[in-house]
Amino acid sequence: MLDANLKTQLKTYLEKVVHPIEIVASLDDSDKSRELQAMLQEIVLLSERITLVERSDDAERKPSFSINRPGTDISVRFAGIPMGHEFTSLVLALLQVGGHPIKLDEAVIEQIRNLDGDYRFETYISLSCQSCPEVVQALNVMSIINPRIRTVMIDGALFQSEVESRQVMAVPSIFLNGEAFGQGRSGIEEILAKLDGGAGARQAAQLNAKEVFDVLIVGGGPAGAAAAIYAARKGIRTGVVAERFGGQVLDTMAIENFVSIKETDGPHFAVALEQHVKAYDVDIMNLQRAASLTPGQLIEIKTASGAVLKSKSVILATGARWREINVPGEQEYRNRGVAYCPHCDGPLFKGKRVAVVGGGNSGVEAAIDLAGLVSHVTLIEFGAELRADAVLQRKLHSLRNVTVITSAQTTEIHGDGQKVNGLSYTDRVSGTSNKVELEGVFVQIGLVPNTEWLKGTLALSRHGEIEIDAKGQTSIPGVFAAGDVTTVPFKQIVIAVGEGAKASLSAFDYLIRTSFDDESETAEEKIAVAA
Repeated sequence: MLDANLKTQLKTYLEKVVHPIEIVASLDDSDKSRELQAMLQEIVLLSERITLVERSDDAERKPSFSINRPGTDISVRFAGIPMGHEFTSLVLALLQVGGHPIKLDEAVIEQIRNLDGDYRFETYISLSCQSCPEVVQALNVMSIINPRIRTVMIDGALFQSEVESRQVMAVPSIFLNGEAFGQGRSGIEEILAKLDGGAGARQAAQLNAKEVFDVLIVGGGPAGAAAAIYAARKGIRTGVVAERFGGQVLDTMAIENFVSIKETDGPHFAVALEQHVKAYDVDIMNLQRAASLTPGQLIEIKTASGAVLKSKSVILATGARWREINVPGEQEYRNRGVAYCPHCDGPLFKGKRVAVVGGGNSGVEAAIDLAGLVSHVTLIEFGAELRADAVLQRKLHSLRNVTVITSAQTTEIHGDGQKVNGLSYTDRVSGTSNKVELEGVFVQIGLVPNTEWLKGTLALSRHGEIEIDAKGQTSIPGVFAAGDVTTVPFKQIVIAVGEGAKASLSAFDYLIRTSFDDESETAEEKIAVAA
């Protein structure tokens, strides 16, 4: 089950276990139970502190297992075999249940301990989902800190009957005490914000009390991270306010074109970005959505929580998000058959019929990926021909369970009130209307800039992108912008990083050439002292 290299690495990790661990496996006579049993037996042999108990007469899901600290209420459970992206969740659970220190701010740990109530979380995942481990690991940590929190990871591909009965059509899907709680990537702070009603007001008060920044970056993706690093290295007061640190990169499957890194994936890249930023004196304010910008000598950024942050210069790096097709049924059946991440949600449609809307690289890649899982893929492209690279098109046309329809405009997504059951499109040549019966629709038609909150404040292009000059300066003095949110062509990570650095250098240049009335010393003098 585990290869020799993996066993060697795991054995090294398990040397950090402090307390005894008991693994209790719930098994039946299925092949998957035997597979899980073999894996757990291999793990037990790697540490003298771990014991295994096997049961077949309990009421737990099978195959599943819990990791317990004997003599305590500390326990986490996995329903399925946590390989793929979830193997890291398994390793961390073993270490943390075994007493290895949890790396969280003490204030967050205390907030988790003080949660009042009993919480039973069930998280449906797919082993190919990159967003799922963050949720699983967050809930596992919370359950270890506060035993009144119970959590189980459930492999949706293995427990299909539950997935269907609960209408789970996107992962991760979180249920709390039997009721739907949330979908999509969530960290500890996001989950706490939902459970702790007073957290938002406390955070807003903390933000309002912050001193004026020299540079305030709005956005925590590659452009925002690069801007923060370049600003902090100048020795000036730097802050980052981000709705989700990592941004769109967190939803990226493979990164193979970032110079100097041969291959990585979005979540790992995002973690590396955050670690690099945290190596400097940067005030990171995560999970804060910017709501408005007010120009002035001191520029104000108001957050959705009502807090107001002030800065002498601002860099906007809010990135972009998946573009929607905006047809009837899309919002109604979002996460109930309408999906935007084939890597995450594809396994939930195993053996079913799906459509991919979009014939660019992302759409064709999605169709190729899904073809290995589903019974049939219908790719629908608005234009007269596909726009993807030739090599991708050749691969696509070699697949027998893929139908390509061009010159087609998607007009409606149909459902039975619970889930998707069809899609209608108009043939743009003949004008005829057609319907395809299916169970899932994956939308892959590009990106839209996150600038709705800026409309009427600064100059935007007809596509909603922030207009900038060669230095990243916007139409407002002291406000700069970088990355996918701007008019810069070619939305690539490496370009966003370069643009973030450029905007930061431009902001620094603006600071040293500008006097601020509220200071006893000029910006030039203050920066010279810092240097």
